Amino acid sequence: MPPFRSDVRATVEAYLSRYAEERPVLEGLLAVLDESEEPFSRATLPGHVTCSAVVIDRDRRVLHIAHRATGLLLCPGGHVEREDRTLLAGALREVAEEAGIAPGALCLTPQLLDAPIDIDVHDIPADAAKGEPAHQHYDFRHVFCLAEEEPPVLTLQEEEVSGAQWIPLPEITSPTLRAKLLRAGVDGRPEPVNASAVIHDGHGRYLLHLRDANKPDIWEPGCWSFLGGGREQQDRTLLDTVRRELREEAELTVAGLEPYVIEWVTGMDGTRVPVQVFSGRWNGEPARLPLTEGVMVAWVRPEKFPYMTMLSSTRELLQRHAAEHPPAAVVATVASAGTIPAGSPPGTVLNMVGVHLYPERDGQVLLGLRHPESAFAASTWHLLAGHCEAESATACLVREAYEEADLVIDPADLELVHTVHMVNRPGAQPRVNLVFRTRAWDGMPKLKEPDKCVAWQWWSTKDLPEPIVPYARTAIEGIKAGRAYSELGWGR
Repeated sequence: MPPFRSDVRATVEAYLSRYAEERPVLEGLLAVLDESEEPFSRATLPGHVTCSAVVIDRDRRVLHIAHRATGLLLCPGGHVEREDRTLLAGALREVAEEAGIAPGALCLTPQLLDAPIDIDVHDIPADAAKGEPAHQHYDFRHVFCLAEEEPPVLTLQEEEVSGAQWIPLPEITSPTLRAKLLRAGVDGRPEPVNASAVIHDGHGRYLLHLRDANKPDIWEPGCWSFLGGGREQQDRTLLDTVRRELREEAELTVAGLEPYVIEWVTGMDGTRVPVQVFSGRWNGEPARLPLTEGVMVAWVRPEKFPYMTMLSSTRELLQRHAAEHPPAAVVATVASAGTIPAGSPPGTVLNMVGVHLYPERDGQVLLGLRHPESAFAASTWHLLAGHCEAESATACLVREAYEEADLVIDPADLELVHTVHMVNRPGAQPRVNLVFRTRAWDGMPKLKEPDKCVAWQWWSTKDLPEPIVPYARTAIEGIKAGRAYSELGWGR
């Protein structure tokens, strides 16, 4: 559907706040926006809204095309169509149709972003063949620069376009457009206007942000990404931008943020977007952050990246960072060899902590069938589970529930209902298995890690399947009986 009149009116008012002297010239446009239900329709007279694309290359030349109908050299542009969600989208469609330049070959300029640089009012003569009387076009001109150094090969729309030229900026025939481009200092070179942060704890974990899947009008809904956002007027630098975004999105302060790399992504309008990515360390608890956007933030290790929904560029950037920043050696030694930290009381042994989800629904519990080639409990039913890393038990379970089954759970809805303290065999590392019940979650169980789990199924707690992991059965039967604790494998 075409843009809302109210959005276009807001765009015009923002434009007039910069060019107040043009208000008398745009009175006709304001009247159309106030009085017409379809300000973009060709039938709306005495004038209607159009849009055009001002494309600048690295040599500060502007693309012009020769229209067959008029013989004039103009920037690509035309009428707004039904499928254009915004005026910017209309300008991008026109340059793709008339010159063959796809949105992905273009970037918004840091000086203007998605705001029009000019609103031109020009007269259109009568066309008897089309049955159109003389009227006016209110043309919104949006500026783009090329994402690559070299201009792309043009594919002209032959029925309407007879040729194309790249005209040096000082030679543009439109005096208003030429003056505004020169005043804005647009040089055709893309620059980052967005900033985000790779936040890690120095021990191999990365803080990632799950974006809301139920908001299709946001960038990359339902994906894991970095915290961050776009530069605003009060930001002096992109470092100011990323610090402000971290505060606004999660009341998070990360000391020592440093520029890391430029990430190229695709914006909602299809254009290329360079993002300045910063890197910094933090060692807090994500579940305690007062998140204002998205679904959750969580610590994630690199081995999980291939199974998570995220941009390929984000995944590659994370994997690169992980390769460049291996975990601290002492942490790796403790994790792999089970070394007891110095200063521990005599006789101390490490206990592995496992967290388990007991989703309860009408007397049923959700169980997963483990993969036939799984190193643990192959082809056996088990609770949704994971191992605690350097995180709280509830934060771990929230993360595992989403990573394994696409279930979104609020930590406040988790209730510890049973603990199983066990050893599998004499001398083995002890395990503390925490089982949390929840009666509230968002989403339907999905197989997000098919190499680990091949099916999710609801089972009556009175008729559990076989085979089932023994301590899972012990926990479920303990919950039914109202017991909070069980032991397995310990000699008496």
